[in-house]
Amino acid sequence: MDLAEVQQLLGRLLEQVGRLLHKMPGSAILLRYIRSSYQNDPVRSAVELFLFLFFIRYLLAPTYSTQKQKQNFVALTEEEIDELVDEWTPEPLVAPLTDLEEADNAKRPVIVGATGPKSKLANGRTVTNLASYNLYNFVANESLKEKAIQTLRTYGVGPCGPPGFYGTQDVHVKTEADIASFLGTEACIVYAQAFSTIPSVIPTFSKRGDILVADRGVNYAIRRGIQISRSTVRWFDHNDMDDLERVLQRIVREQAKKPLTRRFIVTEGLFENSGDVVDLRRLVELKFRYKFRVILDETWSFGVLGKTGRGVTEQQDVNVADIDMIIGSLAGPLCAGGGFCAGSEVTVEHQRIASPAFTFSAALPAMLATTASEALILLQTNPDLLLQLRENVRAMRAQLDPRSDWIVCISMLENPVMLFTLKPEVVAGHGLSRHDQEWLLQDVVDEALLNGVLITRLKHMLPSTNGGARGDADYDPGPALKICITTGLSKKETEKAGTVVRHAVTKVLSKRKMRLSDR
Repeated sequence: MDLAEVQQLLGRLLEQVGRLLHKMPGSAILLRYIRSSYQNDPVRSAVELFLFLFFIRYLLAPTYSTQKQKQNFVALTEEEIDELVDEWTPEPLVAPLTDLEEADNAKRPVIVGATGPKSKLANGRTVTNLASYNLYNFVANESLKEKAIQTLRTYGVGPCGPPGFYGTQDVHVKTEADIASFLGTEACIVYAQAFSTIPSVIPTFSKRGDILVADRGVNYAIRRGIQISRSTVRWFDHNDMDDLERVLQRIVREQAKKPLTRRFIVTEGLFENSGDVVDLRRLVELKFRYKFRVILDETWSFGVLGKTGRGVTEQQDVNVADIDMIIGSLAGPLCAGGGFCAGSEVTVEHQRIASPAFTFSAALPAMLATTASEALILLQTNPDLLLQLRENVRAMRAQLDPRSDWIVCISMLENPVMLFTLKPEVVAGHGLSRHDQEWLLQDVVDEALLNGVLITRLKHMLPSTNGGARGDADYDPGPALKICITTGLSKKETEKAGTVVRHAVTKVLSKRKMRLSDR
């Protein structure tokens, strides 16, 4: 068969196919589409043909059963399965309690009613309460109670929905505006829980490949946020700005020829585990010099430090605009609930769509938002509250730090959450281990309670035991007594409570050898 015959045969076949195709319903539309498509965009026609053939191939492809892959598994008898199940021991969800924790739980006092400066225990005794964060005694403020009750009757208990859906109410918008105005920032966003605020803010902005430079002394919530972010972490010595500068210089050198990444410095304003305050002026200077952003956790300094309680920025006269993100709590001194992040408008709006704790959690109950706003008003209209609180702090310090031969206050002068550790010479001279110190301080807590003063110990998880972020090094501020000062007590009552604590310390430490030998 020569070429001419082949061409005639193909022509007849195409003619027959064309006649058959014209007999099909809708064939004219299909042919017209193919002609116009080929003339206007032949590449698209080729792609559509390829997809059509791929679809036909997919429909005609044979199916495969997973049952044919049994040779990849080891067949076990029922007896072998039962034996493996009996031998398997699941890991505990939490670590077992230590002897100190068991003793602490057994003797832990139970408060009946409100946690005011004078609290009633379940055993019927009334004690001076220096173990709560009721710093300004807002728990007993009748105007706050009335506002909370009125809001509860208007809005109900909770919005029962995330803020981005139908959880945001007008009181939330007002609280955010009040906090932003109080701090002097462009905007603010309110979270439903104080603890979950910074663990959500950090991974919202810092992702894998970004760089976080963090203080070794930061609290547990910040460590969780750092771990969740999966960012590259560099630690600097606690509150050591010279070491921070060395870390920043090394990062700048290492990243000089690498793609640009986001870089953050993460620290606390007032450190929860050591009671000291950050050198914010120097930190801001380093931020601008090496081009980093700053995430500042003011959970324990908001409402406490500064002339009007605006935090570390006010106390150290730092422009609030120089801090990229300020995180704080509404559940501490304000006696409300929830947390917040204040900063620029762009920073806040990004969190509304990308922050897990904001987008996937129910919004803050309306009565707590109202309580926070009203508490801020009380702080601004009653500056004497801050003065009275600081006067009581000085009164307590005067009774314990210079007058006790055993303990020393490691908190900054204006910190109402006072931490007292055993003096280094006491620890070294008596060869006290960390375990011994914990026991002795717990005995001091028990002895003070017997004499009508409720205090507590500093309780925190060490980096080595809390699954800290990668590259973390152990930082242990040491065991300490924690005493929370309140304006609900007069200066004389505070001094009396300090005397009770000092006598308890002297009594317990003077009998150290006998108590340690019993354990």
